[in-house]
Amino acid sequence: MSNLSLYVLANEHRLMVERLMETNDDEQSIADTIEAESWPLEEKAQNVGYAIKNLEATAGAIKNAETDMAARRKSIERRIEHLREYTKTCMEIAGVSKIACPHFAISVRKNPPSVDVFEPAMVPAEFMRQPDPPPPQIDKKAISEALKSGKDVPGAMLANTTRLEIK
Repeated sequence: MSNLSLYVLANEHRLMVERLMETNDDEQSIADTIEAESWPLEEKAQNVGYAIKNLEATAGAIKNAETDMAARRKSIERRIEHLREYTKTCMEIAGVSKIACPHFAISVRKNPPSVDVFEPAMVPAEFMRQPDPPPPQIDKKAISEALKSGKDVPGAMLANTTRLEIK
């Protein structure tokens, strides 16, 4: 296989096709030449396609591992919270407020006072916060429908783009 990049091969292929079209050869010989000379471009594109598929598989495996690790982390965090609550409860039952060892100290401390709203409907309006309304967002679907129906939408247009599909 050629050491040329896909980009270089694509440019060379385009130039070759342009040169062939400028000649007065018959259509069959032009088609045969294009088919014969397309092999390096096709092979390089296939190899890039294999690389893309491989990277997609790797990204998928990493995403699955991230999901699994997040679930495991959450499980460990729940276990930590359970053990903290268990230890605090046992120390309170025993009437012990502090336990020390060479590596750390465990103590039961009072939290600062916190508000406990036991009946939210009874709280006066002066103690209610009104959230800011969300900022307006562009509705691309509505813009698309308007443009497709022939309406002019300042600052917007329908754009045709391309994508690479590997099946």
